[in-house]
Amino acid sequence: MSSNDSVASHNILVVDDEEDLLELVRYTLAKEGHSITCVDTGEKAVESVRQKLPDLIVLDLMLPGIDGLEVCRRLKRDSKTREVPIIMLTAKSEERDVITGLDGGADDYVTKPFSPRVLLARVKSLMRRKDVELKSQQESTIEIRDLVIHPGRHEVTLGGLALNLTYTEFALLQHLAKRPGWAYTRAQIVDAVKGEDYPVTERSVDVQVAGLRKKLGDFGGNIETVRGVGYRFRA
Repeated sequence: MSSNDSVASHNILVVDDEEDLLELVRYTLAKEGHSITCVDTGEKAVESVRQKLPDLIVLDLMLPGIDGLEVCRRLKRDSKTREVPIIMLTAKSEERDVITGLDGGADDYVTKPFSPRVLLARVKSLMRRKDVELKSQQESTIEIRDLVIHPGRHEVTLGGLALNLTYTEFALLQHLAKRPGWAYTRAQIVDAVKGEDYPVTERSVDVQVAGLRKKLGDFGGNIETVRGVGYRFRA
């Protein structure tokens, strides 16, 4: 088990073509209780990540075939893999190479030769940050049956499919869904929404609701009209 019980165990992918260094990194991280997968080429790295998403990647810059920078770029371009933190390992300590790696999407870097304790500290720091962000995201995410609203990502999915909502439609849906069953007047909705893509007035709230219901399809019936008051999200 981990020598530090306060640090959770994570699945970490290590990518390096130097066998001795691969074993050093594997041993260092496994000793802390992490589950380690090791590969020695960029192609294997991309394939491994797409088969099983790791919590973090330790990625060597100089690899045969697809180099580490290209692996990083590919993973950061893919919506399914771009949130995975990447620590770049490089024998090149020049500022230009460090900047290139970070511009390619790497979250941190360690130059070789390095102290295992330095690498471990970087891993712990990144995983703590990711765990905090994930917890914050989970706390703020609104889930109502098949509807999922991600305020941080400004994203709404219905039955797993992303909905293309305007800024005002998103804000309106989020405001109503925060408190199902709670009725809001049109004036209260205007104050909460203040649309950037539409001049929101009490009269235009009805137009926004109609458009939102249409995009939600059958689920749109959950936005109920409260006669003489305004609107509410069905409890």
